[in-house]
Amino acid sequence: MKGIVFTEFLEMVEEKFTYEMVDDILTMKELPSKGIYSAVGTYSHTEMVTLVVNLHEKTEIPLPVLLETFGEYLFHGLFKAYGSMFSDIGNAFDMLESIEGYIHVQVRKLYPDAELPHFKIEREGENKLVLDYSSERRMGDLALGLIKGCLNHFKEDAEVKMESLSEDGSKVRFIVSK
Repeated sequence: MKGIVFTEFLEMVEEKFTYEMVDDILTMKELPSKGIYSAVGTYSHTEMVTLVVNLHEKTEIPLPVLLETFGEYLFHGLFKAYGSMFSDIGNAFDMLESIEGYIHVQVRKLYPDAELPHFKIEREGENKLVLDYSSERRMGDLALGLIKGCLNHFKEDAEVKMESLSEDGSKVRFIVSK
């Protein structure tokens, strides 16, 4: 997992909670990186899981809520860092529809070692988009937050439904409709 995901997570925790909370979640359990993250580094996704679980244990906020909240926060951080690559995209549906064909292509150019989830995306008319997510990391709630962050960024009033397609969470369907 790319370091920018970790740095954005820690920024969110500091912003929504405190710096002391950041320190607490970094020191609750042994982390292979010792909790030192660079935005351009690469780290095991299990460290992110540990950090989110640590935050859950400290706050008692359900894990799905934490991941979704972080996804929304992360979208804005990623757009701030890489938004110039998307200057031609004018709405959330076009942005979401470009995940596999453009966004992930650009990410792989910047970070050839990036392990990205896969999305199968179908547009069903002007007002409905179906995204089938698959990833062994099972972070559908994070993807839900990213989708909601995208909708918020473009100020689009749309509903997102999330349906599990597998028992282990590795496959999820998102239905976005206006």
